[in-house]
Amino acid sequence: MQQEFFTLAESSRFQPSSPVNVASVPQRSPFRYPGGKTWFVPAFRQWMRSLDKKPQVLVEPFAGGATIALTAVCEGWTDHAVLIELDPDVAAVWQVVTAGDAPLLAEKILGFDLTVENVKAELANTAQNTLQRAFQTILRNRTFHGGILAAGSGLIKSGEAGKGISSRWYPQTLAKRFLTLHAVRQRLTVLCGDALQSAKIYQADSACVFFVDPPYTAGGKNAGRRLYTFFDLNHLALFDFCTNIAGDFVMTYDNADEVIALAMSHDFQTKLIPMKSTHHAEMTELVIGRGLDWL
Repeated sequence: MQQEFFTLAESSRFQPSSPVNVASVPQRSPFRYPGGKTWFVPAFRQWMRSLDKKPQVLVEPFAGGATIALTAVCEGWTDHAVLIELDPDVAAVWQVVTAGDAPLLAEKILGFDLTVENVKAELANTAQNTLQRAFQTILRNRTFHGGILAAGSGLIKSGEAGKGISSRWYPQTLAKRFLTLHAVRQRLTVLCGDALQSAKIYQADSACVFFVDPPYTAGGKNAGRRLYTFFDLNHLALFDFCTNIAGDFVMTYDNADEVIALAMSHDFQTKLIPMKSTHHAEMTELVIGRGLDWL
């Protein structure tokens, strides 16, 4: 597979003072994921260019849709990416990819007759293997309101242009994304488990960099609780963990006073970066790291 590289001239197009047009960013993740980081991709590229040398491994402890990890591998910014995911349904999708079964998943997507009745029938079944679990996860993600997989979410009703559950179901596009990931599967490692415990084996390796995008639950925020099945997180423990990362790291967080206080107490720098929400409202998110002069 041909990798995509981006020149320094292209990097100048990223303007931290204005929201990124996500339509201009290659879409690599099969997930329509709440809290996805497509908008951060241009900033991520700028971070990679600022490093003294190319990292051997990029670790994403809260993988979710894994946009940054997939970008890092597909564009050649790192040799390998580690996706850590606590949610076994989400992890199943990545496990299918690394097991070499992405073409089978693509085939199931292309062959599925999308009707409300068929979706309900499929999701009522208990998955018999990882492939079926992965398919059901993608099906829920693409037919549920906002792509939300947490309890309480349900099927899209009217959807985009009245298309209902087909609003975000693009079988050809999804199949192509899985086949693209199949081509880089040997450069991906998937760990299903607690983020900090699983990431410890990479913490002391200076050749590893971390992209950390935790559930936004600090300061009493409810977004993480509403959007994710596994949202509980000790934010102080996460900041302590990042202090001991031998390589570089970047965190993205909700712009909350508690988070800023944690960053200051750990001598981390913070900067705000503009982005647009799912509903196209302009917002800012917090970027945290040891040094953010590249941003």
